[in-house]
Amino acid sequence: MGLPADPARLPRTAERGTVRAALLAVAVGGVWLVLARAQFGTAGALLWIDAALGVTSVGAVPFRRRRPVAVTVLTATATAFSAGATGAWVVSQASLATRRRWREILPTAAYGVLTGQLWYLAQAERPLDWAFNLAFTALLTGVIVAVGMYVGARRELVASLRERAERAEHEQALQVATAQAAERARIAREMHDVLAHRMSLVALHAGALAYRTDLSPGQTRETAGVIQANSQRALTDLREILGLLRDPERGIDATDHRPQPTLRDLDTLLADERAAGAHITLHSSLEDLAELPVSTGRSAYRILQEGLTNARKHAPYAAVTVELTGRPGLGLDLCIRNPAPVGGQDGTRTPGFGLVGLAERAAASHGHLEHGRTPDGEFVLRARLPWDR
Repeated sequence: MGLPADPARLPRTAERGTVRAALLAVAVGGVWLVLARAQFGTAGALLWIDAALGVTSVGAVPFRRRRPVAVTVLTATATAFSAGATGAWVVSQASLATRRRWREILPTAAYGVLTGQLWYLAQAERPLDWAFNLAFTALLTGVIVAVGMYVGARRELVASLRERAERAEHEQALQVATAQAAERARIAREMHDVLAHRMSLVALHAGALAYRTDLSPGQTRETAGVIQANSQRALTDLREILGLLRDPERGIDATDHRPQPTLRDLDTLLADERAAGAHITLHSSLEDLAELPVSTGRSAYRILQEGLTNARKHAPYAAVTVELTGRPGLGLDLCIRNPAPVGGQDGTRTPGFGLVGLAERAAASHGHLEHGRTPDGEFVLRARLPWDR
């Protein structure tokens, strides 16, 4: 996968290309001047042909990235008649080798060796043997190809590391976004579980005050006291759940409020419901609720709390049965039963998110939850949570 060009790197790359071209031109000019001084009187027109081909080759070098094979073949051909084109061919051949494609490298390298021999044959004076010239040209070509392939390998490594770093940053951003979304969902679920129970009690008694005109002053004060007590408890629960979200390991906040309620606080929950007028019957085979793991007890408490709130909302003043069974190693089973209300409002059509949140809570605790109407006209909410030994 290609990487997008960094705009900040483009000017520096252009500057480096200009510097390299200038150095190459100076080197070629120096070689040509040395040859011109030695052969000015004998080479004649070939000396100027050498210079023209050298300049042409240097001018073709900047196009080596667009047409690497064509530029390499062109500069290699020029070396057959021009020593000044050698530098341009070296740069072009090395640049081609950085692509690390043998179908391009081998033919052009062999052609470079061949043009080196043609240049040797075109010389009037041949102080070296042709075999030595062939070996030297082949060795030089091999070194150029090796250097180019090494540079190409380094470039691929750097590009791979850069791509890996960008991918890691992208994955980290996705993980942060996912964690934030999960935390928002967790906060929403905790807020709903905590406040729905208390605020439904407040709404119930406030409604009684609004519509009951036959209440005595004592009954009015008693109902107002219930509203006040549940409002204060709602604020206390809100502080505690915010503390839990700040420190989920210990379940307490920075001011050392009491831990989040678990199934050990079941009696208090049932007492609050009964004080609001609910008719609840408890059947429990659990000998000691303190044996439950804290996380399981907390999830069970929230499920029971929301289940009782749901029953009070959709079937007010109906008889509710709560059943608790289980033992370590087998799991905890809890069940809430109540007569389904007349008219089809069985609690599954609520526009709220209570049952959805309970299912998510049970799944988060590695358990499961199911609910629905039974054939005998009851609405049942049943959950199973793990209980390790």
